[in-house]
Amino acid sequence: MEGVSGPVLTGTSVIGIKYKNGVMLAADCLGSYSSLARYKDVERLAGVDKTTVVGTSGDIGDMQETIRLLGLKAKENRCWEDGVCLSPRYVFNHLTRTLYARRTKMRPLWNKHVVAGVDNITGECFLGAVTHLGGSYEDDTIATGFGAYLAQPLMRKKLDEKQGETSGLGEEEAVKLLEECMRVLYCRDARSMDKIQMARVTKDGVVISEPYKIEVDWNCAHC
Repeated sequence: MEGVSGPVLTGTSVIGIKYKNGVMLAADCLGSYSSLARYKDVERLAGVDKTTVVGTSGDIGDMQETIRLLGLKAKENRCWEDGVCLSPRYVFNHLTRTLYARRTKMRPLWNKHVVAGVDNITGECFLGAVTHLGGSYEDDTIATGFGAYLAQPLMRKKLDEKQGETSGLGEEEAVKLLEECMRVLYCRDARSMDKIQMARVTKDGVVISEPYKIEVDWNCAHC
């Protein structure tokens, strides 16, 4: 993985939130070549083993190579046949060390990853982010790109209404909330589109939806 001197073909925001029974991520399907909306079928949510999903913003080429290597790591782990899959925290730590190592070699991978999952042993819900410099953090809500400014406040407000308890947020509420956040991003972020994907992770496994379009009301633009 030699990397590039800067992002070329890019994807924008990934947003995620913990809810009552798991973790949910959402991202649009646009691949932008500078300001050109070049590809409209780029899937940026990828399952890693049985209980982990990685959502990626930034350079698409670096994302594809990183996901390929994570897939090889998961395949290697399955060869032990011990019934233990890669935990979301393992994937999170592995990405942190990998991106930090590339940064110190002055060959960074131009991505920010959001790792979501449920530990198949403890049942703990996990949501964390790793930057292209190897910095990392965990939270109940996470958003990359413009989503950090536009979607994060909406998700935090919703959790505040639940007294900060993710267990009070149902699955349907989480879906509606993330779709509303993606609508806001579509209207406000020139590098986003109205075709999105969602991923849900529970103790039963990973479900990644097929890309679908969200309804957007532009009447507010004529007020």
